Amino acid sequence: MNLAVISDLHLGAGGATDLFGHDDGEFLRFLGFLERNFERVVLLGDIWETLTGAVPGNPLAQLDKARAVHPEIARRFEGPMYSYVHGNHDLAARARGAPEELSFQADGVRLLMTHGHQNDVVVSHARLLSELGVWVGGWIRRCGFSALYQLLRRVDGMRGGASLDAASCSFQRWAVDVARLRSADVVVTGHTHIATRAEHGDRLFLNSGSCAQGNISFLSIDTANQAFSVHRSW
Repeated sequence: MNLAVISDLHLGAGGATDLFGHDDGEFLRFLGFLERNFERVVLLGDIWETLTGAVPGNPLAQLDKARAVHPEIARRFEGPMYSYVHGNHDLAARARGAPEELSFQADGVRLLMTHGHQNDVVVSHARLLSELGVWVGGWIRRCGFSALYQLLRRVDGMRGGASLDAASCSFQRWAVDVARLRSADVVVTGHTHIATRAEHGDRLFLNSGSCAQGNISFLSIDTANQAFSVHRSW
């Protein structure tokens, strides 16, 4: 099995709250590269930004607006090569059939793929409060306070316990614990925007990073050759 994994595009409805940051035509060329080189492309959550509308609530309407602003990308993602797992910013997509996780087994390797927001206590136990915080962040961007927004993002990142250090990263430990419970050899996440490959004993942790704000980040997973890599360009 030869897979590519991308996540955290945050495709929005245009304007200051659309953090995608790519020319759609150029990103379609990147998708073409993935389609030519991999059997399947997994979209591992927060593909669409549905929480930053002009008023809070109605994320399904925001999903439709974002898809209308990026119609060619939306159509591409409907193709048979793509598998879509929802995250917390596009939770509304579960109403359209997007699951919370995917599992694969090939060449003796068991893979578990999930966005990773389940590790966040606020998202898991106070979802409406979490979504309100995202909406406020959207209004901060609309008002042009980009420095304040970046500061708040850094604070939120520290709260989430994510880092590249495998020994101290609570997010990695959570994901690996889930992998052990589910008898998976490899656990693949997004959510943190920190592209990572880290070994934890007999388990492998992977994070796909983020393709938002003009960045390119993806994972390649080749189970036949036991090759698992992070890429930041194509």
